[in-house]
Amino acid sequence: MNFDKVSIMIEIDGSYREGGGQILRTALSLSCLFRKPFRISNIRKDRKKPGLMPQHLTCLRAAQLLSNAEVAGDYIGSTDLLFSPGEMQTGEFYFDIGTAGSTSLVLQTLIPAIVFSNVSGNQKSTISLKGGTHVPFSPSFHYLDNIFASFLKKLGIEINLSIESYGFYPQGGGKIRAEIFPVKNIKPLNVTERGALLKLHGYSGVGNLPLSIAERQRNTMLEEISSSVIPPHPPLIKWGFENIDIELLNVSTPGQGTFIFLQAESEHSTAGFASLGERRKMAEIVGEEAAKEFLAYYETGAALDPHLADQIVLYLSMCNERSVFTTSCITEHLMTNLWAIGLFHAYKYSVEGEPGKPWIVRIN
Repeated sequence: MNFDKVSIMIEIDGSYREGGGQILRTALSLSCLFRKPFRISNIRKDRKKPGLMPQHLTCLRAAQLLSNAEVAGDYIGSTDLLFSPGEMQTGEFYFDIGTAGSTSLVLQTLIPAIVFSNVSGNQKSTISLKGGTHVPFSPSFHYLDNIFASFLKKLGIEINLSIESYGFYPQGGGKIRAEIFPVKNIKPLNVTERGALLKLHGYSGVGNLPLSIAERQRNTMLEEISSSVIPPHPPLIKWGFENIDIELLNVSTPGQGTFIFLQAESEHSTAGFASLGERRKMAEIVGEEAAKEFLAYYETGAALDPHLADQIVLYLSMCNERSVFTTSCITEHLMTNLWAIGLFHAYKYSVEGEPGKPWIVRIN
């Protein structure tokens, strides 16, 4: 294909704002959905290792396969890419990242195009992925399953997730599976009040390491949360060990690793917080990190945690009705994603607030 003859090519500066892989993933999702070709330059320009990494290349290959796309610049380290999609297809697909790259981020690239393309009526697609399931700088499988998929269901979008094995950095080798069902219309999201905290639960897990590490992670997180008092919200002192259910897991993995995941269920919202272990990082630090992330969220009174905010806006931009939500923090990821979405289709948004208080995000 001669890309120079493509009449309308969306030009994207991959170094804009946050300048990470999120721009590429959003571009791939919406390019496949709207069948709009794009050219992106300066991919991950200011990162320690600029350009496409194996994880990004898997996102690209997967999007290429599902949309019968023509591609140029598809190699490790490439900072310039051209992508021109064809017609979307459904079916069963398997992708191996080949490293500990995030399976969650690859999956999140594919879901919007599959969900909204509706190429074969109600026919589902099944995506199997091999790579990292609990790795830095990406949502863990548990976050994807318990928080992200839960909010998609509120919008009327159904995805079913399962995990066969866990993948930690640096070995990877985790395996997940997703069943994705198409929809014609989605519901708006209106959640500005979190309501009372109802339940705290989650997992503390290890792979090929002593279970005592998971116990130390859990105990430190419980101590941090149970001893905290945050005005003006109700003291968390009542959330003693007996009120927080953290299950200990000894997981199957080809490598080694540890993680902790905390799910906070409130009257009107659910939020997730996680931390990962690594060599020479004490288990107590892992537990403390997750607890502090939760407490920072709880203090603001906001409904959505900052990770979900940037993940959900693409879907809300596809809804004809107005959505509004509060989030505990406005991240560069969120602002970058709002900008990238607007390159492919017209929608309106506003972000209002100040640090330390809930931020209000309105879509359409």
